[in-house]
Amino acid sequence: MKYDVVFIGSGPAGYFGAIRAAQLGLKTACVEKHSRLGGTCLNVGCIPSKTLLATTEHYEWMMKEAQGQGIVCKELSLDYAAMMKRKEDVVISLTNGIAGLFKKNQVDSIKGTARFTSPTTIQVNSETIESANFVISTGSEPIELPFLKFNEKKVLSSTGALSLPAAPKKMLIIGAGAIGVELASVYSRQGTEITIVEMLDKITPTMDAQVSRTLQQILKKQGLNFILSAQVTKAEVKDNVSLEIKLNDQTQTLTADCVLVAVGRWPFTKELGLDKVGIQPDKRGFIAVDKQFRTSVPNIYAIGDVIEGPMLAHKAFREGMVAAEIIAGRKAQINYLSVPNVIYTNPEVAAVGLTEQEAKELGIETKIGMSHFRGNARARCIGVNEGFVKVIGDKATDRLVGVHIIGQSASEMIGEAALAMELNTTITKMAETPYAHPTLSEAIKEACLGALGRAIES
Repeated sequence: MKYDVVFIGSGPAGYFGAIRAAQLGLKTACVEKHSRLGGTCLNVGCIPSKTLLATTEHYEWMMKEAQGQGIVCKELSLDYAAMMKRKEDVVISLTNGIAGLFKKNQVDSIKGTARFTSPTTIQVNSETIESANFVISTGSEPIELPFLKFNEKKVLSSTGALSLPAAPKKMLIIGAGAIGVELASVYSRQGTEITIVEMLDKITPTMDAQVSRTLQQILKKQGLNFILSAQVTKAEVKDNVSLEIKLNDQTQTLTADCVLVAVGRWPFTKELGLDKVGIQPDKRGFIAVDKQFRTSVPNIYAIGDVIEGPMLAHKAFREGMVAAEIIAGRKAQINYLSVPNVIYTNPEVAAVGLTEQEAKELGIETKIGMSHFRGNARARCIGVNEGFVKVIGDKATDRLVGVHIIGQSASEMIGEAALAMELNTTITKMAETPYAHPTLSEAIKEACLGALGRAIES
């Protein structure tokens, strides 16, 4: 069968792109080698992790905070098996939903592993599929350390950590990025003793330095242990796991029931037969593309985790839609500065645009405004007061160039900031916009007032 476009991989980039292409009148197919659609995000990433984070956050709140609000609950316990079943139910409902969306939009779903046989053909199982255009959207896989091979029992990738049969007593985590601190939170709330080893001198290294320091302080109060500026040099896996780490020219050994390796992800570009069409990924596996996502072969595109940039589902969503529109002959683009980043700890961390350091490196003279949630009325009503909103503006133009939030519902508030960035809004416009009261989002307005020297409540 011949198509106008075939997406290889049904993760966020692939399924959004395939649906948009079909909406634009292109005969479209999507190839997926796994039994369920949705890629890493829906099956073993965003969705299951956020489901477990939500359940354990409710549990921790009932254990530690409820009584302070007049709620008394006796004999509280967590049903681990029921929690894991709910996680799986949520995943299945959403992956089945993609199948329904494909059917509704007349996207052909093809099961199997795709390999290029020419620029216009791929082989899936024993079938040859022809298409005028192909989009590589195969996603990524966890990075495995050479001396710590995944067995998903004692040595865990993020995939294995989402499906443990029970919460371990002690867990070591290598890597203090988003995956590391989120899964640390899931198990710490259930009583697991967590130690996170990070080779850099701060956690969540892509975040604003002030936000990163604050998050570490809060997570430490919650019981997480951090060893920073440390390198894991050796490991031994038997009944438990022992790690040898080097810190300040000294060596120490850590032991636990299991270890989660969360040092990042590689683009999944193997098994595609890219050599058959002359596409050469770099040594890390990334595929080079132009601003329209074209590879070195003009009718073959690449989007999502297989190209440079942060590995974020919502970034992939937009790239899929932009690629579909370009293939359909429309003009479309993505503004990467308005792509937010979120860490779903408690409190949440969310950011969009430039950090203060990045703005300085670009030669932007900045004006900074901050608003702490301890002064926010809604935060007091809810019973949370940790964290703050930090806005960064260009002093010369008043343009908003960055927003950084650590606090309750930061993931929900950052959408407003992303829209403001997309529209090139000014600090003054944000400050003078009426916000509903009482709301957490008033902290954004207050931070903008602060950047103008007009703070009211902080």
